Amino acid sequence: MPFRIAIVNAFAMAREALRRVVTQIPDASVAWTANDGAEALERARKDRPDLVLMDLIMPVMDGVDSTRAIMREAPCPIVVVTATVEGNASRVYEAIGAGALDAVDTPRLGSSGAQGDRALVAKVAAVRRMRDEERTPRAAAVAPVAQADTAARQPSGPCALVAVGASTGGPQALATLLRSFPSPAPFAVVVVQHMDATFLPGLAQWLASQTSRDVRLARRGERPHAGTVLIAGEPMQMVLTADGTIDYVEGDPHLIHRPSVDVFFQSLARVRCAPGAAVLLTGMGQDGASGLLCLRQLGWRTFAQDEATSVVWGMPGAASRLGAAERVLPMQEIGGAVAEAIAAKGVHR
Repeated sequence: MPFRIAIVNAFAMAREALRRVVTQIPDASVAWTANDGAEALERARKDRPDLVLMDLIMPVMDGVDSTRAIMREAPCPIVVVTATVEGNASRVYEAIGAGALDAVDTPRLGSSGAQGDRALVAKVAAVRRMRDEERTPRAAAVAPVAQADTAARQPSGPCALVAVGASTGGPQALATLLRSFPSPAPFAVVVVQHMDATFLPGLAQWLASQTSRDVRLARRGERPHAGTVLIAGEPMQMVLTADGTIDYVEGDPHLIHRPSVDVFFQSLARVRCAPGAAVLLTGMGQDGASGLLCLRQLGWRTFAQDEATSVVWGMPGAASRLGAAERVLPMQEIGGAVAEAIAAKGVHR
């Protein structure tokens, strides 16, 4: 299926370098180009591409504001492409918070064409797979991992756990969720956020500053405990082990997401962790939907963000269609509902 890519950059040489990369990708084509963020927004309104390669530093409207506007008015996948991701780290993070999926350095033109393009090609391939996954509805079936261990084991882990999955637009949604929890929270929170591992330390610091919570990256062998917020922090699959501690494993090499929300949720189902609450927030694709269903069928209270408040209603929408979410709620209502569910220790099958 053709994959149409838009290029947004103020510099002609950068646009040409990106165009050369796109033309090298099988079945990919340039949908349109724009010189600044305002032009990109206008073009996206009229002709929504499969992916936007968005620069950060531009006249009229920069990449952060353009990302925010496009995700509001003509939502589509956006990858930030900037001269230096490291040098523009703060603005890159702002763009990711506004809904961009990832960021990569701009390829350079050389004697043999565009150079340094491998990272960009990999990002494009990942977005393309997410698009194809989103267009292939999943059957409402329990994932095999949830059925693999029928022994009634209760690992020595937290008695109250809130498991959260998020992707596109997730940082702002996570901040809203964490702010709405009681303080101190009488439960542990463990988060899988789709994001390049490079940005995860910054995400933890930003969430801590925005919510006044103890937010940090989860370490191998760590046991979640009440009042903490642990975020998957490795480009691997995060799981909960039978003894109630965090581990990172390689997992299926063909999975799009590392870490994957489904893999983490299904690990909770596999070890029969004491039922808590699981939440699926805004994000592209379907990751987390089948894992959420597993948990609901094991007595967990399950929640998904509604379409109106999601930047992209891919993941929570898939959960809703599967019947995996006990309740589909506006973002501002989820935290209170989760806290009430944990306090009541309700079990619904």
